[in-house]
Amino acid sequence: MNSFLSKEESSFYLNEGYLVRENQFSIHEVNSLRDALERAVNNAQEKAPNGKVYYLDEKKFVDVDYMTLQYEPQPSDNILKVIEPAHFLDKELYSLTQDKRITDPIRSILKEDEISLWTDKLNLKRPGSGSGFGWHQDSPYWVHDSRNVDLLPNVYLSLDDANEDNGCFRVIRASHKEGCLPGTSNGTQLGGFYTDPNCFNETDAVDLNITAGSLVFFNQHIIHGSGPNLSDQQRRAYIITYQPKDQPMLKSGEVNNIN
Repeated sequence: MNSFLSKEESSFYLNEGYLVRENQFSIHEVNSLRDALERAVNNAQEKAPNGKVYYLDEKKFVDVDYMTLQYEPQPSDNILKVIEPAHFLDKELYSLTQDKRITDPIRSILKEDEISLWTDKLNLKRPGSGSGFGWHQDSPYWVHDSRNVDLLPNVYLSLDDANEDNGCFRVIRASHKEGCLPGTSNGTQLGGFYTDPNCFNETDAVDLNITAGSLVFFNQHIIHGSGPNLSDQQRRAYIITYQPKDQPMLKSGEVNNIN
């Protein structure tokens, strides 16, 4: 059984810049993937002491083994927030990058039978300490590294039930149609990666309250973000980005074609 997008789904994605498919993974699969995520986190933490530590806007980062670790702001700067890439940290995560429930819809979006991996990341919002992500696009991060910046669709796998309380994924509907937008000019080191608020209307925001095991496919140009985790529940997600075949990955430069 294939998982390609229907005509209606393809039309929605094209017009809105995102598409939700609920409950694509069973609770048994989700529990196993949560374990894989935590193993990957432990592996990353073991590697971190061998990496290069630096700070941007007082936020801690570590580069090690073609991987970037981002930590929560102080005083929680010992807690991991983002690991990119993560697929090499656990074999179950690597297998997930080839799961047809994920890759068939991506093939529909790209209109390509053969695709490859661009990057992937674990987004961690621990209870009480998980900070939010401001409104941004992914494409400005990648425009200088990819020859195919218009062909880098993402898929977001929610590993926990997500809502406003624990910082669910949010999008500005149809904002992908504007392409790469300018960043803010506030004098900070990272400000340029956050979308200029004059370029969009926040009333177009959609909060994606989704269950664990659900998928969100979203365009690389869509403006998106999330709030902080103010709850006592986890909010973990795995985000994978694809591209046409035979293209190098973002961090390592290796080619990882998907069968």
